[in-house]
Amino acid sequence: MMDLAGLALLVETASADSLAAAARRLRLSPMAASRLLAALERDLGVRLVHRTTRSLSLTEEGHALLPHARAMLEEHAVALASVRGRGAGASGLLRVTTSFAFGRHVVAPLMADFLLAHPQVQVDLHLADGLVDIVAEGIDLAIRIATPGDSSLVGRRLEDSPRLLVAAPAYLDRRGAPADLAGLAAHECLTIAGTPHWSFRAGGDGRRMKVAGRFTANSIDAIHEACRGGLGIANLSAWNLKADIAAGTLRVIVLADAVPEPLGIWAVYPTRRMVPPRVRLFIEAVSARLKAAG
Repeated sequence: MMDLAGLALLVETASADSLAAAARRLRLSPMAASRLLAALERDLGVRLVHRTTRSLSLTEEGHALLPHARAMLEEHAVALASVRGRGAGASGLLRVTTSFAFGRHVVAPLMADFLLAHPQVQVDLHLADGLVDIVAEGIDLAIRIATPGDSSLVGRRLEDSPRLLVAAPAYLDRRGAPADLAGLAAHECLTIAGTPHWSFRAGGDGRRMKVAGRFTANSIDAIHEACRGGLGIANLSAWNLKADIAAGTLRVIVLADAVPEPLGIWAVYPTRRMVPPRVRLFIEAVSARLKAAG
């Protein structure tokens, strides 16, 4: 039977592209890591890793073993959790990705409580506004504000994510507020680059409205800041706007004939037979934080 410690080292090495980095994550000395990998290769009778002084890559056999290694480690973690109880089996490195805005407002603030409750878990949080290939990047969990369209992923809807049209008082004083959906065409609308349409619900039906403005960005945070600065109207998630609305920094625009289409907050993870306890518990922590925030 293959040694689980060796399989864990292979998985970490593939993720980090470095045996030294994998050793640090697993709290092994470089010498112990090299011996562990060599022992695994010896047991299997194949080379799993190409190593030079400057680079490291998996061999064809290493790539073939990788998904099986991950599955075996997950099965082991789930088995331990079933014996020890729901929280006691949570351990290992949890790699999470989400957008900058959601990471700043929701995910990062819950980290202290989560890590305190689960002392055997480590978290590596990766913030990116673009779509991250979680399989290729070795990510355990993505929190996305959207409806996942990739059939190779498993998703759990955590909460609705209502959206609001907002603008700064300075912009509304200067340009006024649109009264209806058609009125948006006369306004500066702040959009994500490459997505010049906003979705609305109008009389129970879906409507896509083409909008435009002089400023686009590839970051929700940049759109938010531009909106605060009075550059135009933005269509943003309600959870991202509470402080601004309360302070009067931004005002909500209500259209007479339509409301922005709500999205969903989804926990997305690679298709696997079992979800590791650390992933399941983190999803529960995010869900609880969202419910508490109302």
